[in-house]
Amino acid sequence: MRKKTAHRWRLSLTMLLFVLVALGTFWLVELMNQSGQEMQADRHRNEPDYIIEHFSFVRMNQAGQPSYIISGDKLTHLPLDDSSDIELPVVRSLAGKEPGRQPPMQMHAARGRVDRNNSRVRLDGDVNVERSASAASRAMRLKTESLTVFPDDDTMETALPVALSLGNATANGVGMRANNATRQVQLGGRGQLLLPPRGAPAPPPLK
Repeated sequence: MRKKTAHRWRLSLTMLLFVLVALGTFWLVELMNQSGQEMQADRHRNEPDYIIEHFSFVRMNQAGQPSYIISGDKLTHLPLDDSSDIELPVVRSLAGKEPGRQPPMQMHAARGRVDRNNSRVRLDGDVNVERSASAASRAMRLKTESLTVFPDDDTMETALPVALSLGNATANGVGMRANNATRQVQLGGRGQLLLPPRGAPAPPPLK
């Protein structure tokens, strides 16, 4: 009698173990399926929700006035982080009516990205910046491989090598911070500055 009872207990424990293993396997499969569905949903969410070719839009400043015009050959919007990738971007700053406001500035690059609620523009690949001369400032030309622009603050910066031309003076360095509103440019690294004599012709275009 005791042997039959012991055998039943062992059989019950074995069956219970199999049931627990089956439940654990089912839970693991469901968890993997759910994880796979979430990853698939994330991929779908990060797919472009709209693409615009030959676009142009105006960035307003905090006072509600036009500040920058951003255009390009193609804009691809990614909804997951609300960013936009741009092919052949062109960024133009607009001259304001405030006294001492800098003249318009134009930037070209191979590609760009707009993020942070359109408050940051990253330009990459053969970046060229030009600003015309005015009564208050000299003409400026800048060349680098990557430049981050903050339209709201009218500033830009890079950590890469920079070639800069300001009037008849030329300079180069590694890293730069520039404030277009205050006309301040800060070069990093061990740069080189060339100041030609007064009346010397303007330097050739940056290469």
